[in-house]
Amino acid sequence: MLKDNRWCFACGSQNPRGLQMADFDFDGETYTARWRPSKFYQGWAEILHGGIIAAVLDEVMTRLVWVQGYPVATVEMTVRYHQQTPIDQELTARARQVSAKRRLFEVESELLLPDGTVTATATAKLLMPKDEQRAD
Repeated sequence: MLKDNRWCFACGSQNPRGLQMADFDFDGETYTARWRPSKFYQGWAEILHGGIIAAVLDEVMTRLVWVQGYPVATVEMTVRYHQQTPIDQELTARARQVSAKRRLFEVESELLLPDGTVTATATAKLLMPKDEQRAD
């Protein structure tokens, strides 16, 4: 069973070493997260680490499906890095659902700078475990 104990690395309010993502919005179609990374999450000087970018995109994609009542886990994810993502400015991650079949959801996401430049994109397959049920 998938269970939230508020220690998620990306959004967990109880995880003092996590990303502390908290600014989320869902308009019925697109799930959006806004987050300002600090130097704690850099790879090269002043550049956001690629693994952190992947975690942020994974978070927004799984939340898109979760907010609609489907507890899912990522089973496959592909990330494309288009350019460097600087730290210490507000970033926006957006996700949209591409398809859904029974327990399998396909989603896509992108990470944007304040001027709208896309620095990374991702696609993922998310699966609702057999033991889970839609939470209404």
